[in-house]
Amino acid sequence: MASKTILDELKRTQILELLEQGKRIDGRALDEPREISIEINAIPKANGSAKVRLGDTEVLCGVKIQPDRPFPDMGDKGIFMCTAELLPLSHPTVETGPPQAPVIELARVVDRGIRESHMVDVSQLVIEKDKSVVGVFADIVVIDYDGNLFDACSYAATAALLTSKTPKWTMVDDKITLVDGEESPLPTTTIPVSVTMGKIGKYIVVDPNGDEWESMDARVTITSDSDGNICALQKGGSDGFTLDEIVQCGELSVRIGAQIREKLKAAQQGAQ
Repeated sequence: MASKTILDELKRTQILELLEQGKRIDGRALDEPREISIEINAIPKANGSAKVRLGDTEVLCGVKIQPDRPFPDMGDKGIFMCTAELLPLSHPTVETGPPQAPVIELARVVDRGIRESHMVDVSQLVIEKDKSVVGVFADIVVIDYDGNLFDACSYAATAALLTSKTPKWTMVDDKITLVDGEESPLPTTTIPVSVTMGKIGKYIVVDPNGDEWESMDARVTITSDSDGNICALQKGGSDGFTLDEIVQCGELSVRIGAQIREKLKAAQQGAQ
């Protein structure tokens, strides 16, 4: 354990020395995200799916769409829910068992970014008001971890939702009945994009890789919609951000989010 701590400190020192020169450990600019690749329909039997690789972080999202009972106070709206899981093979520190706090936070951050942007138009997912609605469930699995799961998982969930097909159900004799051969694209209104920034010393870096993630003092994930409006924010880490740093992060998230959004649009169009 002591040697690991020493190695971590040495790595952090190296990262800080590079940052002082305007460089990063993997050669990127401070405001440059890693390369992203998006594979649509990675799970053929799912209603929608996407595999995303962000640098060396790789995640898979499958979407399941099925009839469900509405929440008691939301009888005129469908349901959206997001879950996340880390496979033990994704990283040496991941163990089997109940989800730990970081995994719970991961699912909540991805869910909140999509939910607060109103990406999924749940008002159109009603079979019969107060009785039956359509439930949309995005399940994310982390295959390989090298930092910044928030963004990789968010992109995978968003890409999977953008390309999901919704079966059609109707009520016949007070029973939910599937209409064979009829499906339509999942109703969506916007494309939310999260951008995570880490603070290492006095420096802000976009999309921290695994080494940078372990060296961060603080992090913030900001999600914006297609109009450039910020709709969700999550801060973590032991240190804080000044007001000027938060403003800087907000501007970065909107600018870089627009670039990522074009890649999500291209993936969506390629799947049509």
